[in-house]
Amino acid sequence: MRGYTNSSEIRTYAAFVLILLPTAALCYKEQLAMGTIGSFALMIILFTMLLGSIAEIPLFRTRTKKLEQLFRYAPILEDIYSVPVVKELNIGKDRVFDTTVTANLGGAIIPALAVIYLLLTQPNNTALEIMLIVVVAVSLLCEMMGGIGLIVPDYIGLIALPFSLIVSPENAASVTFIAGVGGILTGNIISVLTFNKERTGSAFISIGGAGSFKAIYLTTIIASLLSYFVQ
Repeated sequence: MRGYTNSSEIRTYAAFVLILLPTAALCYKEQLAMGTIGSFALMIILFTMLLGSIAEIPLFRTRTKKLEQLFRYAPILEDIYSVPVVKELNIGKDRVFDTTVTANLGGAIIPALAVIYLLLTQPNNTALEIMLIVVVAVSLLCEMMGGIGLIVPDYIGLIALPFSLIVSPENAASVTFIAGVGGILTGNIISVLTFNKERTGSAFISIGGAGSFKAIYLTTIIASLLSYFVQ
């Protein structure tokens, strides 16, 4: 786990838990499903994503720029994003971060496996087409914030929702999940590989973690609940 949990983060996780409890009850009654992912498997995915959000899996290391103004704004960034920016600024060289790029277990690995499983067991070209729209949106709206890493709007994955209802209403839940979550993760990966390391940087850059997890989990919850109304 990279950061620490502040009051804002506690409220966010408390809200997710409050939403998750009735969602789990609906899964127990077998009233929710997502394509070939049944109710019980869906409940496991939702719980393990939330629990796994504290775990980061290192992928590779690189060097990125340590901006001077970060020292001034570090305490504010810590309060907003629950990331120990002050501590990380004092590690390593004065002007360069020894950056570790990671994949969040709950926000990247688990949902990515679920997306791949759905695409293998229920191939859907529509979901891939809508996912491209989300990838473009993420690429345009994603920000590489100094000291923090990738930041995407919490609502970004929900762009897939209206397209799914229009183009594939009978599979809206799985299409929203594949397009929304897959689009966010793909956009994250593209951003990590293409951002200018000479202009900004961070000690850690997490795919699906700080700055992205809320968007991914919110999209997963909405897609799950959508299956209750669209069956």
